[in-house]
Amino acid sequence: MEKKFTHLDDSGKPSMVNVGTKQASTRTARARSIVVLDHEIIERLEADGFNNKKGPVFQTAILAGVMGAKKTSDLIPLCHPLGLDNCQVSIEVNEKKEIVIDCVASLHAKTGVEMEALTGATVAALTIYDMCKAFSHNIIIKETKLMEKTGGKKDFKRTDEE
Repeated sequence: MEKKFTHLDDSGKPSMVNVGTKQASTRTARARSIVVLDHEIIERLEADGFNNKKGPVFQTAILAGVMGAKKTSDLIPLCHPLGLDNCQVSIEVNEKKEIVIDCVASLHAKTGVEMEALTGATVAALTIYDMCKAFSHNIIIKETKLMEKTGGKKDFKRTDEE
């Protein structure tokens, strides 16, 4: 079977995918964003318990990530509005002193939650940028990628090294 873009109709115009005939199933997706902060920023955050004048950086980013995941269909035109069953955002500092954000979204529905997980991780990363930019603009949102998804036509799992 030939692969094609699912959000284009036969004439090439944008079109929402019709999921009306699909069977609902449990679907989960995990996305990751990595934020690289200037070494002075990360040292300052660690010394201050990851708080700054705007408040608790990681806690605020977690809340923003969940809110972003819930608003995905408002931001991305052809995404179906989904009622998430669960959304969890976790944030850690890895051995390279990068901030690693994971967003896991799940639901029982006719369509997947990859975009919700990707949006949640991205909004959390943007929130960290916003909360730290007063100290320095030397901040890089290095990457955002889907790590894994289950449910639907096929599962996907990326290794951490990819």
